[in-house]
Amino acid sequence: MIARVATDISADRLFDYAVPAELMPRLCVGQRVRVPFGRRTADAYVVELTAETAPSPVVPDLFNQSDRPDLSDLSSLPAARHLRSLLAIEDDTPFLSPDLIRLARWIAEYTCTPLELCLRCALPAPVRNRDVRAKERLYVSPVAEAAGLTERQAELHADLVRVGGGWLHSLTREFSCSPQTLKALAAKGAAVIEARQMRRDPLARRKILPTLPMPLMPEQAAALEQIVALIESEEEDVTDGQGSARTDTGKIAPKPLLLFGVTGSGKTEVYLQAISKVLERGCGAIVLVPEIALTPQTVQRFAARFGQRVAVLHSALSDGERFDEWHRIRSGSATVVVGPRSAVFAPVRDLGLIVVDEEHEPSYKQDEAPRYNARDVAVMRGHLEKCAVVLGSATPAMETWLNVKRGKYALARLSKRVAGRAMPHVRLVDMRMESVKAGHARIFSEDLLAALNLRLERGEQSILFLNRRGYANSLLCPSCGHAETCEACNIAYTYHQADNCLRCHICGGWRHVPSKCPECGDPAFKYAGTGTQRAESALRKCFPKASVLRMDADVTSRKQSHDELLSIFKSGRADILLGTQMIAKGLDFPNVTLVGVLMADLSLNMPDFRAAERTYQLLAQVSGRAGRADLPGEVFIQTYAPEHPAVRAAASDAGFEPFAERELAEREEGGYPPYSRLVCLTFKGTSEDKTRLSAETLAKALMVQGGRLRVSAACPAPLAKAKGMFRYQVLMMAPTARAMTTPLRATLARAPLPTDVSLSIDVDALNVI
Repeated sequence: MIARVATDISADRLFDYAVPAELMPRLCVGQRVRVPFGRRTADAYVVELTAETAPSPVVPDLFNQSDRPDLSDLSSLPAARHLRSLLAIEDDTPFLSPDLIRLARWIAEYTCTPLELCLRCALPAPVRNRDVRAKERLYVSPVAEAAGLTERQAELHADLVRVGGGWLHSLTREFSCSPQTLKALAAKGAAVIEARQMRRDPLARRKILPTLPMPLMPEQAAALEQIVALIESEEEDVTDGQGSARTDTGKIAPKPLLLFGVTGSGKTEVYLQAISKVLERGCGAIVLVPEIALTPQTVQRFAARFGQRVAVLHSALSDGERFDEWHRIRSGSATVVVGPRSAVFAPVRDLGLIVVDEEHEPSYKQDEAPRYNARDVAVMRGHLEKCAVVLGSATPAMETWLNVKRGKYALARLSKRVAGRAMPHVRLVDMRMESVKAGHARIFSEDLLAALNLRLERGEQSILFLNRRGYANSLLCPSCGHAETCEACNIAYTYHQADNCLRCHICGGWRHVPSKCPECGDPAFKYAGTGTQRAESALRKCFPKASVLRMDADVTSRKQSHDELLSIFKSGRADILLGTQMIAKGLDFPNVTLVGVLMADLSLNMPDFRAAERTYQLLAQVSGRAGRADLPGEVFIQTYAPEHPAVRAAASDAGFEPFAERELAEREEGGYPPYSRLVCLTFKGTSEDKTRLSAETLAKALMVQGGRLRVSAACPAPLAKAKGMFRYQVLMMAPTARAMTTPLRATLARAPLPTDVSLSIDVDALNVI
């Protein structure tokens, strides 16, 4: 028997190893094994078991050569001479199921990424890291009957029986005794002390009260019935997130369903009750949320309904917590998993349902290799494991909506808010007129300030949204116009008042604020633009008695910080929550009756054909935070482009569908996604000439392919320099992704890139900056 394995080294290929006779009965696909690799040993994962060896296909070298291992000593590698043997099986229980391996293979093929990188996505770093282990502590269990005890020992024994046992270190505090005292009790046979695994519970500090299913509105009940029907039935036509078949497995699976519901319509309750049905069938579920900021509130709701069956997976957990949660899922102890995009790979047993909440969110797209979209991966995993997939949104992605129109996805509607609550009243504020009245640009309009003051008087809460962190987005000299820029990225520094420094939001570099202009020597600087720090400062001046919370990347880097800030606001200890996009979606605060959008035009000015779609989605989502309980809601959208169709659509009562029809018509006319597929090629190098030449050479080679493949000329990326690297882009469009990736692979195989120029390939790119 031969084991084909993927190593922990990105060698862009699989390796064959002979299986020793003593390991054959235990070996299976998905296990972690130890193998000889060159002059060292390495961890590897069994991807395939076969009777004969075969050369593994070599993936073209698409990545920076400096990131690759030294494979110069080919004589020591198993593919170059007689097969070497596996050394050991690290764990009898597979780390990867056959379906997850097939999913990783699909991602590798589709995104032009080495299989090893895709397999790593399915295994969190703490799980791969040998230094992270289960935490063991001494546990004390009482013995029912004991004799020969002193009076004090008898008291301790009675207490131990009363509490039913516990961890040694906890019991010493509870019983005011030393560890030796309890060990003496065990020595007399009155207790048993043994080492047990102690779970590192990410929810241990929270008080979670159990909840019961809530009565459903008629539309909610109909949507639940549709989901349950999908869980119990199988249909053949299953596609990816953009509607093109991506596998030849021949398996059948339920058709994905879009739960299209306005904000506040009770989509989460439908998810909860659908998962209850799945659990009744002995299956598990995965719930994806787009932001870590949403995870605490979502986990709270799911843990309140399903208790210890819920596990949470995200990067903000400690290594120990991630290790324990992943192994709880793997063992079947946890059957409901909640987390951001990486949770789509959770090793849930007998998966019955995957929910992708706010499926339109671009944060589901991974921004480093492998550049997968968790929504599309969820659809494909549902296909492979024949489970239902529900995509939820009030503002679906154009790709998803077109799949519904074409009949590839099922549709369930929630057109009304729960309990008949009204949608918030939306007002557009023309900031051009406000600037004329004030004689200068304003952060807050008079109408918004009056509305904020009214909420403070009533004891109600408000949310203000500004999608730009920092104090000011540039530091300008009023005399000569010089702007302080980051040398590594060629973009203006952002001024941060909190620590009085200039920071680059691309590379993270920083410097002190100069005392005078480096160009002309003028000490008078002008802070241009407004970020959340500046808005917070102005807000405190306008309302000195109000309690203001700011929530952005600068104040949420610490563990549990998202949870703490949201808990403060939900408990009513803050009047106004000001933040970036992490507060714009999914959050539910009953006492919020006012939402203000500052600078609604920011996303409209991006050089991206999706700018209008993203602006509409963001405005509609943040508007939906108002009036979610019995109190009516009001929204003020401050804009310098009140006539823009996306802004007007977000403020109208017509809803999503008229905007989608207009947007899809424009996309179809221009041949943009979802009517085509897009691949963005980004070249990076320290030499601008060499980077440009590499991009131009590849673009010309691809242009001669002909057919329906469209290839742009090589040009500097919108962000032309980042982290000291020059960046050039080539865009490709075609009816299918394969029509682009096949010639791309072939071209790169014939003409590899220079070693000091790297290439990132983004299939179905959402960001071309």
